[in-house]
Amino acid sequence: MGPTVDPVSPDPELPKSTDVVVIGGGIIGTSAAFMLARDGVRVALCEKAHIACEQSSRNWGWCRQAGRDEREIPLIMESLGLWREMDQLTEGVTGFRECGVLYVGKSEADEARFDAWRTMAAGYGLRPELVRGTKLQELMPGAHHSYTCGLHMASDGCAEPQKAAPTIVRAAQRAGATVHTNCAVRGLELSAGRVSGVITERGRIQCSAVILAGGAWSSLFCGNLGLRLPQLKVLSSVMRTAPVANGPTTCTFMHDLGYRKRLDGGYTIARGTAAYDVPLVPDSLRFLREYMPTLRKERANIRPQINAQSWLELRTPRRWALDAISPFEHTRVLDPAPNPNFNREARQAMARLYPEFESVRTVQEWAGYIDVTPDVVPYIGPAKSIPGLTIATGFSGHGFGIGPGAGRLAAALATERTPFVDPTPFRVSRFADGSPIVIGVEL
Repeated sequence: MGPTVDPVSPDPELPKSTDVVVIGGGIIGTSAAFMLARDGVRVALCEKAHIACEQSSRNWGWCRQAGRDEREIPLIMESLGLWREMDQLTEGVTGFRECGVLYVGKSEADEARFDAWRTMAAGYGLRPELVRGTKLQELMPGAHHSYTCGLHMASDGCAEPQKAAPTIVRAAQRAGATVHTNCAVRGLELSAGRVSGVITERGRIQCSAVILAGGAWSSLFCGNLGLRLPQLKVLSSVMRTAPVANGPTTCTFMHDLGYRKRLDGGYTIARGTAAYDVPLVPDSLRFLREYMPTLRKERANIRPQINAQSWLELRTPRRWALDAISPFEHTRVLDPAPNPNFNREARQAMARLYPEFESVRTVQEWAGYIDVTPDVVPYIGPAKSIPGLTIATGFSGHGFGIGPGAGRLAAALATERTPFVDPTPFRVSRFADGSPIVIGVEL
């Protein structure tokens, strides 16, 4: 079972009509709804279960510029600006604080990668620092191992995944949005080929625009519309500990370990690289062509397997009638079991690095399915074959930190306003328009 998420009181009645319907109550959907509502746009958010029930509450909580694919940098810079103001904007608590993010290297090859990323990021006005020796030790106080170098971004931070999306959506409600949980959207209603409404399990909502922020479910939803959206899932396993006095405060990533100090004083801990189980599902074959470059690059870091998700997707229909129960009602929440080996290895790595963690209690372990695109860069843009539909999904494990900016971009595109960043790298059509599939240099 996933971590406990702060509760949100839904609105009791569906509106008969609104301007925009947001599908999905994760960090992207709630941010989009908030941005629309505070701009005076009528918006209703529909979530098939509860707010932040899947990966938006199960992620590590990092809000980082460090290590990003270059295509995401303008968007994450905007997002970090919003995170810094988010508690004030929402009059709530997201848990955001600037604690810095550190990537740790153990070889000259790591240092070369870090330096290349630093040079690229400097072109955007960022100031990452390549650290060694005493400076690196200061960022890892008490560490019982020394490393060659680190890439440090002091202005990066973190927030609390179990608090952030609920806080943002409550602010959207106060600004005029309506929020409907346990309310799956079965599909779209079209008039003259463009969006005219949505059909939910509780009835119809008339609207002229829809933002699909359905996370790992988005490709299935699009398939029922006749849209091909290459998207697969990888399983990420995580654990958290009881509070630890005087532990490290900088979010830190290395080959075998990633950790973050939580607002409650405990730590969120996971494996670093080579820590993803990949369920083999029908879409694995359906989208094989698009994913082949990524498979070649990451073949040492993925573990394909047949698991419960494989059987679930094999049995799930690709098409359904809008007056029938949809797959989103049959399975409200993807709640996979964590990989105990990965979590045990992460815990052991943390105890080797910081011996005081040897005796710290593990409070909870969980897992979540990350929605991944073929180039590990999200989709944020219009579905050109269905005017009025904007897709914002496929955040590939980067979505929490980039969420507020992505929500703002999706809101602008859905209402046909001038976007604040160039959305071209995120266009939905990029795997069908002949463009080469480019896997970025994310660290």
